[in-house]
Amino acid sequence: MLVLASASPRRQELLRSAGISFISHPVDIPEVPRPGEEARAFAERLALEKASAVGEPGLGNFVLGADTVVIVDGQILGKPQDQADAGRMLRLLAGRSHQVSTAVCLQGPRFPPDVRSQATLVTMDPLTESEIRSYVATGEPMDKAGAYAIQGIASRWISRIEGDYSNVVGLPVWLVWQMLREHHYEPESGYG
Repeated sequence: MLVLASASPRRQELLRSAGISFISHPVDIPEVPRPGEEARAFAERLALEKASAVGEPGLGNFVLGADTVVIVDGQILGKPQDQADAGRMLRLLAGRSHQVSTAVCLQGPRFPPDVRSQATLVTMDPLTESEIRSYVATGEPMDKAGAYAIQGIASRWISRIEGDYSNVVGLPVWLVWQMLREHHYEPESGYG
């Protein structure tokens, strides 16, 4: 059985769409970078901490943790703290390219934690102040890294992506499947 260490509806939908059966086990890990911690290392640490918070994988169980960060000018943009913070992030991203990095950690009963990450380059159109205010007012940006959802309203402003779309949504499905295959994951049911 695959255990997803997340309550994220986006990650759950990505796994379901790929035919990967799982159970969800939400965990609460503080998402705060350590002083001097680079974006990739930060995301990888959080993915490992989330997977580890579920506990030791039981016999035959696999645990998957993940974390997504948006990086612009070397700055990590996590989830906005409030509407003003969401507006600030959108102003930073508007009219330019940024990187979305998702780290995944797979733990299993017969191997040490396997942590990997994937990056995608995303280009966002310029945004007016009115567009930013209207978008923030929808509430969509509030629980998203970088304050936008590529699969939602913000899709109208994304002019280009270079890399894995599902990575930007919150889980690089291809990478996860490769890791599961490498570690001889045997799905219990479903297409898997």
